[in-house]
Amino acid sequence: MSAFTNRSDIKGEKGMEAQETKYCKESKVVKTSRVFPLDTNNHNTLFGGKLMSYIDDIASISAARHCRRDTVTASMDSVDFLKPIGQRESVCLESYVTWVGTSSMEVFVKVIKEHLMTGERELAATSFLTFVALDSNGKPVPVPRVVPETEEEIMLHNTAVQRASERKNRKKHSQALANALGTDKPW
Repeated sequence: MSAFTNRSDIKGEKGMEAQETKYCKESKVVKTSRVFPLDTNNHNTLFGGKLMSYIDDIASISAARHCRRDTVTASMDSVDFLKPIGQRESVCLESYVTWVGTSSMEVFVKVIKEHLMTGERELAATSFLTFVALDSNGKPVPVPRVVPETEEEIMLHNTAVQRASERKNRKKHSQALANALGTDKPW
């Protein structure tokens, strides 16, 4: 059990007073699916776009559980495909909020494949996404602070500031690129 007992009187990230605090595990979501032939690509492995859809879906539930607000996906920082997921396997996704800003939440998704005949499990993919909590007018609102407890949660929480900095830099570069691109019809 964490040292935080009165969760409503802890200073939040960025100095917010009396900000509600939640544990990573309160946003945890687990989803398991079987890989069917229609889910696969020409290599008979799970189609990457299908997995990305699963990742965004489960991460959005974690974000909503954490803030109990409407949320929007602000970025999918990365999806690292580590192992292919075949038709004789299931895919299990685990997600939870690892870090928060003022209105944003970083969500980590771990993808584990399991061979259904042998029970062998392997890490197949990892992903980080960022969500923003919105009020009823679609404006960003503050989110509860997050407290990690397990070794994995603490490691991800402690390395989140670096990822947030990289995310901001990448967004600046993406905006500069978008400003340089044209929108004229190609025909």
